[in-house]
Amino acid sequence: MPEPIPPTSFTFAGPHAPLHGLIDFPEEPGFRPTVVICHGFKGFMEWAFFPYLAHLLSERGFVVVRFNLSGSGQQPGEDRVSDLDAFRSNTHSRELADVLAVIAAVGEEIAPGRADAKRISLVGHSRGGGNAILASARPELRDRIRALVTWAAVATFDRFSEDQKTLWRELGEFPVQNTRTKQDLALGVGLLEDLEANGEALDPTRAAAARSCPWLIVHGDRDDSVGFGDAEKLAAAAAEPFELLRIEGGDHGFGAKHPFQGPTPQLIQALNATQRFLMKWGNP
Repeated sequence: MPEPIPPTSFTFAGPHAPLHGLIDFPEEPGFRPTVVICHGFKGFMEWAFFPYLAHLLSERGFVVVRFNLSGSGQQPGEDRVSDLDAFRSNTHSRELADVLAVIAAVGEEIAPGRADAKRISLVGHSRGGGNAILASARPELRDRIRALVTWAAVATFDRFSEDQKTLWRELGEFPVQNTRTKQDLALGVGLLEDLEANGEALDPTRAAAARSCPWLIVHGDRDDSVGFGDAEKLAAAAAEPFELLRIEGGDHGFGAKHPFQGPTPQLIQALNATQRFLMKWGNP
């Protein structure tokens, strides 16, 4: 792959805090179909394969938008959490609101004159896949979301035991460690309360049945973070049309690590399937 053209940055006022992102533009002029990439838990827009994926899709003629969730606690260019309070204050509803705000900004604050707001595809990894599913099921976006691709997506955000939840409430926070950076982080109890209060609205499996756009579900069968069973649950609930791609030997990142060292065979399989799917459904 040739040396990528540097992406263009953007910032606009999100529903909770400023949202920062990057746009990879294709060489083709005029309005182009758009892909919005959603990162997952402890992820960020410049993590590992996201720049590579964005450049690849821009070469296929898409305007590609990626961004940091406001609750990620990371600023552009950072590869570790610097705003511990933002990370602690994050909720699932806040993440979904950020994703919806970015979609609404396509063609307006984001890439005016270049991004076609009526031809948007969503690509989400892990928890970002869950958010992308939720967004794709929104009735007001039905005419704008042309295609959905999820990589290692969660079938549920409720991934804690009752004992963990009890301790979470007692402490007022839930400790987590970023194994890559060795940072000790914490989730505020607001995330748990949000999930309990808005369970149906924040249920990716329920949304899987409600969405109508074509969907490619990509998942590795050696994923220790989000097991392949989540992909099976999503596929069992999904409305047509959808496809399930099981990547043999694929872990949660399809072998990719940060900093990125190049694509693995499993990642190449995910990349090839994704670009073929988006060329078919996201660029009519």
